[in-house]
Amino acid sequence: RHFRRIDSCLQTRVAFRGSDEIFCRVYMPDHSYVTIRSRLSASVQDILASVTEKLQYSEEQSTREDALILVTMASSGEKAVLQPSEECVFTTLGINSHLFACTRDTFDSLVPLPEEIQVVPGDTEIHRAEPEDIANHLTAFHWELFRCIHELEFVDYVFHGERGRRETANLELLLQRCSEVQHWVGTELLLCESLGKRAHLLKKLIKIAAICKQNQDMLSFYAIIIGLNNAAISRLRLTWEKLPGKFKNLFRKFENLTDPCRNHKTYREVLAKMKPPLIPFVPLILKDLTFLHEGSKTLLDGLVNVEKLHCIAEKVRTIRKYRSRPLCESPSRSSLRPPPAVLPGGAGRAPCPCVGIRHGRFG
Repeated sequence: RHFRRIDSCLQTRVAFRGSDEIFCRVYMPDHSYVTIRSRLSASVQDILASVTEKLQYSEEQSTREDALILVTMASSGEKAVLQPSEECVFTTLGINSHLFACTRDTFDSLVPLPEEIQVVPGDTEIHRAEPEDIANHLTAFHWELFRCIHELEFVDYVFHGERGRRETANLELLLQRCSEVQHWVGTELLLCESLGKRAHLLKKLIKIAAICKQNQDMLSFYAIIIGLNNAAISRLRLTWEKLPGKFKNLFRKFENLTDPCRNHKTYREVLAKMKPPLIPFVPLILKDLTFLHEGSKTLLDGLVNVEKLHCIAEKVRTIRKYRSRPLCESPSRSSLRPPPAVLPGGAGRAPCPCVGIRHGRFG
């Protein structure tokens, strides 16, 4: 069956494998689309072959100059032509990006989907939802994503780069999700036309970040604080001035916690005091693994650098420790429920990358 992102909030996550099949929408220049069934690890050439078959292109057409090309289109209008040999296209689509199939003659005429261009300011569900509900929903959803990542995906992501992409679909999805929450925070604030409502929403987002930290969901916590530090938000001087002093001090405290100085020393000290289950800030784990990998060679004079591999194994064991207990065992989180449409990726909200589950749909 078809799978939509707003449905994903209501279902238990299933880990991705490169051989999993999904349904995907590929759009045409006139914004019509065809739905194809494809492997998660499919190459651009495989996707175009399925689209060509759906459109009933003849073999003669596909070999002439009017042959189809596959293009990624962002809501900003940015376009990029994908090379036929590229693989795992679905896991690398950016926020609010879609796949378009067109000829080279029609490439310049491609425009984003209308619903992504026409964003209407006004009240959204976040203004009516309680901060505790939103924070708990974020934690529950991100735990499902984090739980699905195999420990070796972290190693493949760092060691093999592009070549290991087919083995890191779950990790790629969580990284996209982190970026999505950052954009969601900024989008919701900038859609507020009233200064009073914007200040109230800013206060609510800081409170959501505080509850996420209390839930030991450091991924959501970091994403919200980074989103609030975006230049488009930090320069809203009147909004920040209207924020109560208590929340100004709380936000400064959170800024200090996310400060990258001394290799994120403050954050690491807080994380070390937490007991599982917890969701760490995953990009920092990848940074540590990248440092271990690029800082020393795997082979020295033909011998394996065992110390390097021990350090990497220790980092992987730390990830295992974070997930050593199920989330539902924590009494303070017993009320976690599936995320509603108010969250990033919900109905009517612009910033959301493609997402799916096994035998689901991307796009």
